[in-house]
Amino acid sequence: MITDEAVWGKRHVDIAAAALRGGARVIQLRDKTKHDAELLPIARDILALCRQHGAVFIVDDRADLAVACDADGVHVGEYDLPLSAARKVVGPDRLVGVSCYGNVEAAAQAEREGADYVAVGSIYPTRTKQAAVTGLEIIRQVKARVSLPVVAIGGIEAGNLAEVVRAGADSASVVEAVAGADDMVAATRNLIDIIESAR
Repeated sequence: MITDEAVWGKRHVDIAAAALRGGARVIQLRDKTKHDAELLPIARDILALCRQHGAVFIVDDRADLAVACDADGVHVGEYDLPLSAARKVVGPDRLVGVSCYGNVEAAAQAEREGADYVAVGSIYPTRTKQAAVTGLEIIRQVKARVSLPVVAIGGIEAGNLAEVVRAGADSASVVEAVAGADDMVAATRNLIDIIESAR
């Protein structure tokens, strides 16, 4: 589950808390507008929630913030620190995930450079981020090239989640499917039920 305040006006902490109560196992804090001083206390609050629920906490983009709040890892994209630099910041014991979009070679390179997982997509059109739509085939192509966990992202919701899982995704990141729901706890539970049934 990726927290995002930009579209729905809900607080990061509230989104994370609801998703965790619904059974989410990984929370990623994503915020393109707040500066580090604003985000640090938010990150620490979400980390505390994740610890209570035995979930993994990832900070998007900002390796230094991930270290400062003692997160479990950082996720980097094409405009963030390169994987090797992010690894130097967070050290060997934190996770580093890499967005590979629709690029199979980038996923293979990320594996060679020591990424812990790769994210692919946007699988479907999405309102939360401008990205080219890749469709399901990118999941199959990347799974055929790397042994890392493959996370699908982009426009994933209850109506298409099962086909994402059946295409081979090890995990799926959602934003609107939870943050845009009236009952975020129930929405998360429903998504988890779909994943378990599809597997």
